[in-house]
Amino acid sequence: MNVAFYLTPKSSVVYLYGDQTVKQGLEKMKSHGYTAVPVIDRDGKYIGVATEGDFLWFMYDLIRNGSADITTDMKAACIQDVINTQRFNPVPINISDEELILTSLNENFVPVIDDREIFIGIVTRKSIISKMAEKRKKIKELQR
Repeated sequence: MNVAFYLTPKSSVVYLYGDQTVKQGLEKMKSHGYTAVPVIDRDGKYIGVATEGDFLWFMYDLIRNGSADITTDMKAACIQDVINTQRFNPVPINISDEELILTSLNENFVPVIDDREIFIGIVTRKSIISKMAEKRKKIKELQR
């Protein structure tokens, strides 16, 4: 098997652009019910993942620093400036199944990029488990 077998393509993934505002990001995440969403630039290059925690810490800092109007500040700040880009490292499309599984242990989804670092989709932990369960079931049926 390869990554494409597990991949949810970009066209089916909710994602944000790094130059969108924090307010826009929160609204999109809320409307879709996600707690984490991939972030890309306008050329499709992977930047990172925006999480509820990133936005919460941003708002906490606004309050701590005496923001007069949090909503205005959320409209002024870009997502790429508030996310932690050290988490949710992307994997290449040609990653081995073993490495993909190990990477998926730490997060609910793994961002996938091509050789130009263009975001092409995600692999969810759920899809890995489902596909492996299907494969195991087929093997058991063949052994009968």
